[in-house]
Amino acid sequence: MDDYISPKRITKESDSALAAQKPRKRLSPAFIFTFFILFFIWVLLSGKLDLFHLSLGVISCLLVSMLSSDLIFSSPEMQKIPAIWFRFIQYLPWLLYQVFLSNIHVLYLVCHPRMMDLIDPRIIQFKSKLKSDISLVTFANSITLTPGTITVDVSVYGDFRVHVIDKPSGQSLPGEMETRVRKIFGE
Repeated sequence: MDDYISPKRITKESDSALAAQKPRKRLSPAFIFTFFILFFIWVLLSGKLDLFHLSLGVISCLLVSMLSSDLIFSSPEMQKIPAIWFRFIQYLPWLLYQVFLSNIHVLYLVCHPRMMDLIDPRIIQFKSKLKSDISLVTFANSITLTPGTITVDVSVYGDFRVHVIDKPSGQSLPGEMETRVRKIFGE
């Protein structure tokens, strides 16, 4: 009779074990990120900045964020998105500066009296250290955004073929741009 456990005791013990295992709800980065994205869209689409409409927007966005943030950011990769966006925003000024410098270089080539001697189009090939698809696409688009270079082909293994307008335009590839893209995606 000593080994007998009542059903009430099992239920109480299993309930307390389940309660101990349940994670507490707290303000996760996914919740905060979802809220701010939704609220930004709310303000953008409503166009109303008075207290009544903003408070409705906050309540609606809080509710939707509570219900859906764990659905949107369920995988570990998706939970890194706020940090990736922050690092990408830091990358943009550098990229715009590179676009500006490339514009100056192409302007110099076009306006130079010996333009035909300076312009030497070619296709260069290199292997990138980037692994994920999104980082490869970001790198390829960054190359294409800078005047004088166009990404012709990218393989899933990181093999790049890039058309450059002259030899100096291709000398910096992959270089610092690849390093900065690797930093964005934490590779």
